[in-house]
Amino acid sequence: MRKKKTEVTKQTQIGELLALNPNVKDVLLGFGLHCLGCPMSQMETLEEACMVHGIDADLLIEKVNEFLKG
Repeated sequence: MRKKKTEVTKQTQIGELLALNPNVKDVLLGFGLHCLGCPMSQMETLEEACMVHGIDADLLIEKVNEFLKG
C-alpha cells in the first residue's frame, strides 16, 4: 500500500494541497491567501501565490507541513 503524500513544497499547487486536506485552508487564510476560491488559484503553486502576496514562502511551507503532520 502506497503512503499518501503529506509533505508539501513550494511547487505544490494550491488545488492539490486543498484536495489533500481541505482544513489547511485555515493556515493559508492566516497568511493572507484569501484567493482560495478563485479558479486560477487552484493551478497556482504555493511559491507563486506567496510571490504575488508578498508572503515568506519558506515560512508558509513550514507551517503547512506542521499542520499536515498534526
